[in-house]
Amino acid sequence: MNWLDHLPILPVVLPLLAGIVLLGLRNRGLEVQRGVSLAAVLALIPLAIALVQTAADGTQLVYQLGNWVAPYGIVLVVDRLAAWLLLTTALLAVFALLYAIRGSDTQGRHFHVLFQLQLFGLNGAFLTGDLFNLFVFFEILLLASYGLLLHGGGRQRVKAGLHFVVINLVGSTLFLFAVGTLYGVTGTLNMADLAVKLAATPPDNLALVQSAGLLLFAVFALKAALLPLYLWLPAAYAHTSAPVAALFAIMTKVGAYSILRVYTLMFGDTAGPVAHLLDPWLAPLALATLTLGMLGVVASTTLRQQAAYLVVASIGSLLLAFGLGSPDAIAAGLYYLPHSVFATAALFLLADSISRARGEFADRFESGPEMPGARVLGGLFFVAAVASAGLPPLSGFLGKFMLLKAALDSPLMPWVWSIVLVTGLLSMIALARSGSLLFYRTHSPHDAASLTPPSMAALAPVGGLLLLVAGLVIWAGPLSDYAHATATQLLQPQQYIEAVLGAAPRPPEGRAPAWGTPAGSPLLGSDPSAASGGVPLAGAKP
Repeated sequence: MNWLDHLPILPVVLPLLAGIVLLGLRNRGLEVQRGVSLAAVLALIPLAIALVQTAADGTQLVYQLGNWVAPYGIVLVVDRLAAWLLLTTALLAVFALLYAIRGSDTQGRHFHVLFQLQLFGLNGAFLTGDLFNLFVFFEILLLASYGLLLHGGGRQRVKAGLHFVVINLVGSTLFLFAVGTLYGVTGTLNMADLAVKLAATPPDNLALVQSAGLLLFAVFALKAALLPLYLWLPAAYAHTSAPVAALFAIMTKVGAYSILRVYTLMFGDTAGPVAHLLDPWLAPLALATLTLGMLGVVASTTLRQQAAYLVVASIGSLLLAFGLGSPDAIAAGLYYLPHSVFATAALFLLADSISRARGEFADRFESGPEMPGARVLGGLFFVAAVASAGLPPLSGFLGKFMLLKAALDSPLMPWVWSIVLVTGLLSMIALARSGSLLFYRTHSPHDAASLTPPSMAALAPVGGLLLLVAGLVIWAGPLSDYAHATATQLLQPQQYIEAVLGAAPRPPEGRAPAWGTPAGSPLLGSDPSAASGGVPLAGAKP
C-alpha cells in the first residue's frame, strides 16, 4: 500500500488540516495565513485532476475508513461524478480566494479557517457513501457558510444571515427525520446498501419509505434553492462579500448533486416498488424555478441581486436536465454545471469591482458617473453577460443546446423548449439593460478622485473564471464525452453497489453483525483485499 491508495481521502483531509493549522496561526499575521490557505487550495487542483483521470475509465474507488467494510463502516466513494465536482470546486475556490486576499479577508475574524472548513464540507459531501455522513458534511459546510456569510457584519448581512440560518436549520431537522425513518425501516444508512434494501421494500413499509424519500427531496430542494424553497438565496448571496458569494455559487450544486446521487442510486430504474419517486415532481418544479428565477433577474435593482437570481435560474436549468432523466439530458446538466458555477462566480466578483468604481452609486441600476477603467470592466461584463445568458459561442449555449436536444423525446418537450428559449431571451434583455445603465448612461463625476479604479489583482480572478468558461468550449468534445459517460454510469447503479459492497459478504438472514466488524474476521473471510483500510477496491467498469 502506498500514498496513492489514500488519494480519495486527501481532498477531505487537506482542507481540514489546513483549517486547524490556520487556527493555530491566527496570531502569526495575515500574510502567513494567506500563504497557507492559498497553498492548501492550490494543492486541491492536482488531487482533483488525478481523481478525474483515475475515474475516467469507469473505475470506482472505495476508501474504507478504519478498515471497517461497508455497510458497517464509513466509506468514501470516487466515481466520475464525484471527481467532476471536486475539480469544479477546487478551480472555483482558487479564484475566490485570490480575490479575497486583496482585502476582503480583513473585514472579520477567521476568514481563512472558515474558507477551508467550507471546502472540507463540500468535498466530503461529494465523496461520502453514507447518508448520515452526507448530513454531517452538510452541517459542516453550512456552519462554515454561516460564518462566511456574516463576515464583515452590517445590518443587511445580519438580516439575510438570520433567514439563511433559520431556514437551513429547519432543513437539517427534516433531514434527520428522513434519515431516522430510513434507518428504522432498513437498518442501514450506507447508500449502496440502502439501494439494495429499498428495492426489496415490503408493501407494509412502502408508504413509509416513500414519505422518507420525499422528505429527503424537500431537504435537498431547500439546499438547491428549488421553488418554492429558494426565497432565502437572493438576499443572502446579494449582501455577503464578493468572494464568499462566488464560493457560494457551488453551494446550491450540493443540493442538486444529492438529488442526482440519491435518486439514481436508491430510487432509480432498479429500485422496485420505490422506483421513479421524483418523476412527477422534479422537472415541473425545475421549470417553475427557471421561470421565476429569470423574472427575478429582470426585476433586479442591483448587479449583485441580479447575479443571485441567475444562480436560482441556473439551478432550474440544471435540475430540469436531471429531471428529464435520460442519459443525454443528465449529460447536458453535468456539462452545464461547471459553466453556471464559473459564470455566476465571475459576475459576483465583477459586481464588486464595478461597485467600487461607481462610488456612492455602487452597483445599482441607475445612471451614475463614468467609471475609471470602464473599457476593461465593460469588456469583462460583456463576456460574463454572454456566458450567463447562454449565448453562443460560450459553453452556456452548448449546455442549453444539449438540453433542448435531449428534450425532443420527452413528453415535456413543448414546455421545455418554450420556457428555456423564452427565459434565455429574458436574460439577454435584462443583462443588456444592466450593461446599458452601468456603462452607457453615465455623466461626468463631480469628484472623480473619490472613485476607485479597478486593479489588475481584482480583475485577474474574474478573467480566470471566464477563461475556464472558454475552456469548456475549447474542450467541449472530451468534456461532453466525460459527461455522457458519467450519466451512463449513474443510470447503472449496480456498478456502484458492487464496488461498495462487492467485497463484503452479506450476513446470514436474521444475523446482524456487530458494529465495526473488523477486517479479517470470519464474517469477512480471509481475503486481505476485502477490507484493505483504504486500498481502492476493484472498481466496476462499464
